[in-house]
Amino acid sequence: MKHFCNVIGVIILSLTCWGSSAFAQTESFVAIGDSLAAGQTPYQQIDAGYSDLIAMRLKSIDQLKSYTKRLAFPGFTTANVLEKIQSEEARDLLAHATLVTVSAGANDLLRLVQLNPTAGTLAFSQLQTDYALNMVRKNMVAILDELAEHAPKAKVYVIGYYFAYPTVHLTQKEGTNAQLVKLNKILQQQAELAGAVYVDVYDDFGLNATNYLPNHADVHPNFEGYRQMANAFLRVYSGSDALNISSSQLPKPNPLSFEEILKERASAQSKQQKAPQKSVKMGRSIQGFHGYTAFIEKIENR
Repeated sequence: MKHFCNVIGVIILSLTCWGSSAFAQTESFVAIGDSLAAGQTPYQQIDAGYSDLIAMRLKSIDQLKSYTKRLAFPGFTTANVLEKIQSEEARDLLAHATLVTVSAGANDLLRLVQLNPTAGTLAFSQLQTDYALNMVRKNMVAILDELAEHAPKAKVYVIGYYFAYPTVHLTQKEGTNAQLVKLNKILQQQAELAGAVYVDVYDDFGLNATNYLPNHADVHPNFEGYRQMANAFLRVYSGSDALNISSSQLPKPNPLSFEEILKERASAQSKQQKAPQKSVKMGRSIQGFHGYTAFIEKIENR
């Protein structure tokens, strides 16, 4: 009995200390990219996305020193991401980063896809998509080169994409899915060539993920979908399922609409006019991100 109790004690102690001892350092986490990194909901709002859930989980095991997703914005293409990480604001953040996630490429491709949610049909030009995919390849090379230079202490993870049209007819899925598979292959290849890590989320969604993509007219996931993405990262990051987030651990929804973000912008601009010398940096950020940065600070500090 004494031996049994000692074994149980060792197991409990190991589980308690796992978070602080399993990794060499606490993370300074910077999330970069498009609306998925930003946390856009299926209903034109911003809330906690996969990067927020990752940060939440790392914080729960005392593995998080700092976190920001100020370099992520809805609608960003790979060209936008490249431009953003070359900014002065980005360099200040990246210089101290030890963990970087990148979501970039979907907007280059999906903006060319014409969806008719009522009819359940998709249409795209193969010539245009081939050009877009080639641009993704070139821009990802540049993005990863920039990160190697300006985030020298960071481990970089490139996040793949899921099939975003689960409700269209099966025959309509094949062509667009083939382009998505090409996109993910490009992201994986460029990540591996640059010494970064590719995170596959495609299989976690499949072709019929209506439980994760509830709005037929929108490509963004709900909390459960973002949980799948976060867990895909955490499995790669930790090498096991030990850090997986359960549904019961998800935060309560607390979204902000784009209209409310615009109000944040107006409020920030009003403050800038009253104290222009003190608000130049914030004014530029608000002008470029439509009040989004102020809201991101609120999410990060939850």
